[in-house]
Amino acid sequence: MSPVLAGVLQLLALIVALGLSYRPLGDYMAKVYSSEKHLKPEKWIYKAIGANPSVEMRWPAYLRGVLAFSAVSVLFLYLLQRVQGSLPGSLGFVSIDPDQAFNTAASFVANTNWQSYYGEQAMGHVVQTGGLAVQNFVSAAVGIAVAVALVRGFARSRTGELGNFWADLVRGTVRILLPISVIGALVLVACGAIQNFSGIHEVGQFTGGSQQWNGGAVASQEVIKELGTNGGGYFNANSAHPFENPNGLSNLFEIYLILVIPFALTRTFGRMVGSLKQGYAILGTMAAIWVGFTALMMWTEFAGKGPAFDLAGGAMEGKETRFGISASAIFSVATTLTSTGAVNSFHSSNTGFGGGINLLGMQLGEIAPGGVGSGLYGMLIMAVIAVFIAGLMVGRTPEYLGKKIGTREIKFAACYILVTPALVLCFTAASFVLDTPSHSMTNSGAHGFSEILYAYTSGANNNGSAFAGLNADTQWFNTTIGLAMLLGRFLPMVFVLALAGSLAEQTPVPETAGTLRTEKPLFTGLLVGTILIITGLTYFPALALGPLAEGLAA
Repeated sequence: MSPVLAGVLQLLALIVALGLSYRPLGDYMAKVYSSEKHLKPEKWIYKAIGANPSVEMRWPAYLRGVLAFSAVSVLFLYLLQRVQGSLPGSLGFVSIDPDQAFNTAASFVANTNWQSYYGEQAMGHVVQTGGLAVQNFVSAAVGIAVAVALVRGFARSRTGELGNFWADLVRGTVRILLPISVIGALVLVACGAIQNFSGIHEVGQFTGGSQQWNGGAVASQEVIKELGTNGGGYFNANSAHPFENPNGLSNLFEIYLILVIPFALTRTFGRMVGSLKQGYAILGTMAAIWVGFTALMMWTEFAGKGPAFDLAGGAMEGKETRFGISASAIFSVATTLTSTGAVNSFHSSNTGFGGGINLLGMQLGEIAPGGVGSGLYGMLIMAVIAVFIAGLMVGRTPEYLGKKIGTREIKFAACYILVTPALVLCFTAASFVLDTPSHSMTNSGAHGFSEILYAYTSGANNNGSAFAGLNADTQWFNTTIGLAMLLGRFLPMVFVLALAGSLAEQTPVPETAGTLRTEKPLFTGLLVGTILIITGLTYFPALALGPLAEGLAA
């Protein structure tokens, strides 16, 4: 079987699995966030944190809940790392330096999981399981909660209430993420992923010495890092490590975990707003971009020229032989079009155009299908922009799901789409203007530029993957990427919740003959075009200096 055919078959199998999960999972999540009942374990949690889950919140109160919970999480995770050397189960590792502890705390709370350290050489069992893995759950639940709040903004009228943040947070964790993670961890263990709390031990004897490995609760952390679109690996090699991702079956399963909730949330959206067709339109937009990017990535990685490419059958540099080019291409597109950041190959070793595809996937806003929660609310923001553009073209007041998109709403949407590019481009420019940051670049020229552009794109878009040639463990990068992650995560949430509150206060506008049918394929095409044009206009000059220049020079 040819590698290309194998890749196509894997992609088809993935689509079938996602299709089978779409309806039951989407409907289940809609019931979770619409139910008025509280499970007994949930009541214990509410009592412990002093929250009343039955009290409805307007958007400022909902936002305060998001920010307060996240601030406490950053502080807790920072302190946990700073005292690691005194904790049991630390495996002899010392406490983490302040700048790296801040970067890691910001990273995992922001659902980014950017790692400027070697996991197996820096973090003990307590920090890994009690700190990082916990944040993998709750940071994902925060993203879903904000998305659900925006959906309620479209679904409700003549009220500013968006639900209760604490109820949404707890339900997302207890009813959705935990059950799937338990089942997923068992599947990964069956595939060969490790799950233990063993210490450091030597493996074999090699020229120049032996190799040391430590165990850990890898399977349980691996499943939530993919399911919650987090991405941070137990080991530095991430999902290219055989302890995390042993074989082709586990690899396909991990890709499925990355995509299943973001895609299924479109049905949750359709169910909650009372029109499944609206959910299908958003799903069609996400799927079209995802399939298109996957096809382009496979083409660029197979189409290389030269003796090395011919002998290997494509661009095999930086890829695991047990996965090959096709599975690596599918994985890399899935992880950069979502906010996952997990890698089963090294993106820095992709062809010039291949690296550019990964960059562009993040720069779209990671909305196809995007991160858990963040992909849906990012796509809905783009839908608001697309409706506004359509309204300008026909001279009609734009409407979406029965809500007028007026001056206030479009300002919130515009601020949302401007925040991340501003962070990426300003921090990238500062890194080249100043003398010290450029010393961290392993490569010069276009690829060196791409290393830094990729780092801030990944951080500000809450992805977490990296071009491995950049030494990011410096005070400059730990601090600035940490700030980019926090601002890139929580500033957009401010505008999302403000928009949700504004929409929830409106009186529904009845449909007329002139209403734009946003459930039709025409709108899906308009939405795809809007996304690509806005991103292209914003990032094209930077992409031209990096991956495009590298690809054309190859």
